[in-house]
Amino acid sequence: MIIERCNARHFDGWVRLRCLLWTDQTIEAHRKHAGATIDRPENATVYLAREGDTVIGFAEATMRRDYVNGCSTSPVGFLEGLFVEKTYRGRGIARLLNDALEQWAAGFGCTEFASDVLLDNTVGQKAHEALGYKETERVVFYAKRLVRRSSLIG
Repeated sequence: MIIERCNARHFDGWVRLRCLLWTDQTIEAHRKHAGATIDRPENATVYLAREGDTVIGFAEATMRRDYVNGCSTSPVGFLEGLFVEKTYRGRGIARLLNDALEQWAAGFGCTEFASDVLLDNTVGQKAHEALGYKETERVVFYAKRLVRRSSLIG
């Protein structure tokens, strides 16, 4: 098994796995996002796990310079996504991928690395805990659409 930074040769394998992790997006949206990620190496990176020419896992990270929940420094390396195909889980691949991202972030002077997981994603939470992440807070985000009204002021 090989852990390496993503390159053009394995781009489609990475996109295939992105589709398995984030099922709410189209393959076209994944390709667009993946292309934008690979085109900014100082702000984002992707590491792949391969067996032969087959991509079996990936980990994506970005460099965040805004506030990151639970962190006190900036910039912070941020794990955006981590996925290993089911048949390859339990072999330490996620740890190797995560370690590669942490080293990437440390190379930019980061002293913290962070991530987030949806509240109902218990598998993801357990994986993060196994990788040494500590929960810092739980939050529910809210939003509402603004309706344009005639001015009530002045």
